[in-house]
Amino acid sequence: YVYFNLLHKWGLAEFVQAAADAGVDGLLVLDLPPEESGGYESLMAAAGLCPIYLVAPTTPLDRVELIVKRGKGFIYYVSREGVTGMQQTVSDTIGPMTQIIRQHTDIPIAVGFGISNPEQAAEVARNAEAVVVGSAIVNQIADKGQATDLVPTVKAFTANLINGIR
Repeated sequence: YVYFNLLHKWGLAEFVQAAADAGVDGLLVLDLPPEESGGYESLMAAAGLCPIYLVAPTTPLDRVELIVKRGKGFIYYVSREGVTGMQQTVSDTIGPMTQIIRQHTDIPIAVGFGISNPEQAAEVARNAEAVVVGSAIVNQIADKGQATDLVPTVKAFTANLINGIR
């Protein structure tokens, strides 16, 4: 993901082309709403990249319809309100909202926000094609810092998440 100010500073066309040249498949520009992304979407399509958009628990139905029509690659469902970070339970909005999203598109749905253990990953995977884990991995890295076993520790942690889904 990226914020639009970086694309603007770099140059929109140049950034999109650099992303394509680097092997990127799609971009999630967190602060670029679909209503304001026509030029960006054209550049993305020309470069063979997918614009990724967010749907949240508070997104009104008419806006969900707009977002899923404009999104390519996958839709990222942010499963809870608030800031990122590990949570004790997964959001109860995931099932209902992924059903609503599926009524309007057949592209994959990725769900994230607060997922931190194999049980939560498995629960989310029942409703989504992708499970996004961020803060829990960042915390693993922060806990290990410069330790020599950082990479094996993070690898084992992510393997446990994956095994929870299988």
